[in-house]
Amino acid sequence: MRVKPSRIAVVLFAMFAVCAGKGANAQRTYVGSEACEKCHADTYASWKKTRMANIVRDPKEHPEAVLGDFAHPTAAVTFQLKDVAFVYGSRWKQRYFTKIGDEYYVEPAQWDVAKKQWLPFHVEAGADWWVPFYGTSNMERPTGPLCDGCHSVNYNVATKQVTEWNVGCEKCHGPGSEHVAKPSKTNIVNPAMLDYVRGNDTCIQCHSQGRPLDDAGLAAKYGHHYDWPVGFTPGDRLADYWKLEDLKPGTTNFYQFADMTAHKNRMQGNDFVQSTMYHRQLRCFDCHNVHSDTPNDLKAQGNALCLQCHAANMGNGAGLKGTVAEHTHHAEGSKGSQCTACHMPLIEQTIKDNYVASHTFRFITPALTESSNVPNPCTQCHADKNTAWAAEQLKQWATVSPWRMAQ
Repeated sequence: MRVKPSRIAVVLFAMFAVCAGKGANAQRTYVGSEACEKCHADTYASWKKTRMANIVRDPKEHPEAVLGDFAHPTAAVTFQLKDVAFVYGSRWKQRYFTKIGDEYYVEPAQWDVAKKQWLPFHVEAGADWWVPFYGTSNMERPTGPLCDGCHSVNYNVATKQVTEWNVGCEKCHGPGSEHVAKPSKTNIVNPAMLDYVRGNDTCIQCHSQGRPLDDAGLAAKYGHHYDWPVGFTPGDRLADYWKLEDLKPGTTNFYQFADMTAHKNRMQGNDFVQSTMYHRQLRCFDCHNVHSDTPNDLKAQGNALCLQCHAANMGNGAGLKGTVAEHTHHAEGSKGSQCTACHMPLIEQTIKDNYVASHTFRFITPALTESSNVPNPCTQCHADKNTAWAAEQLKQWATVSPWRMAQ
């Protein structure tokens, strides 16, 4: 079989991209995102507006970043704004970091952005895996080992210093000194040119729950247990540094529902690697544009995004068999005809009564709710109905397998 030259070029470029990762990174240094602006002005300007670029901000430099109502604090707010070194988050919640010595710590109250109210913040026993290794007070749980590796570029576990705060260019593209000195496609990591595993690893490094493979070694050397993949840089194989949380079929716990769908936020990677789309080698950035400040950083909005691959005229097995309305049995353009309503239900908790989307893309049946208490999108939307009603409705859908709905 004769291989097309264009195909050979793609393979060689992908090989160069991998080589620009693990082996070469040792000789390169981090230079900060501002060094990228000169050549990538439009991308830099767009990225600068994103939540990725503004995860943690100094309220003294950015007073507009403070969302919490410090003029009317509740009993949970035991600190003042002058105590805050960083505010963290702006969409679902905002937390407040104070600095003690060379470490940051999270204050015991957080601001619910949607409901505009104060809520307590404290990770309880039986929650995250690292809890038994730290004291019970927030002020005994430094953000360096527990948070900052994902909220910065090049967090140094020995010095506790960073190249820059927030998710800068080099968090996804690796150290850029050589590329800045002599720009070339072969001396910087482009996640889009990596194989699908390493490409997705660029995002999964932070959008997943897990623990370092060498947790014991890190703890012995640095005195901390780290909740992020220490040592990983883009282009590496994340599995060499990081182990995803074990998922157990039939178990509901802090991390998962009984069908192994994530129970909480920051598990998009744990969800996605289970999905058919991951196994078809899609990448996170096939849907998301992390340089963009569009809603959810999506490349297209609503069904337009999904129909790029799943339209009836695509001529592939993933295409719809008919119109969207025929597939969903809901009116065209209605909430029930949104692809995400059924395939990405908001069931993963980020804070009290605030939920983010599942990324397994599985349809959760009413039967599964009955057997395993996993929330299903039917009664989540039709909140005045029960699972028996939902199951009966699905029986009437001739386009749906009755065997599938019974699972």
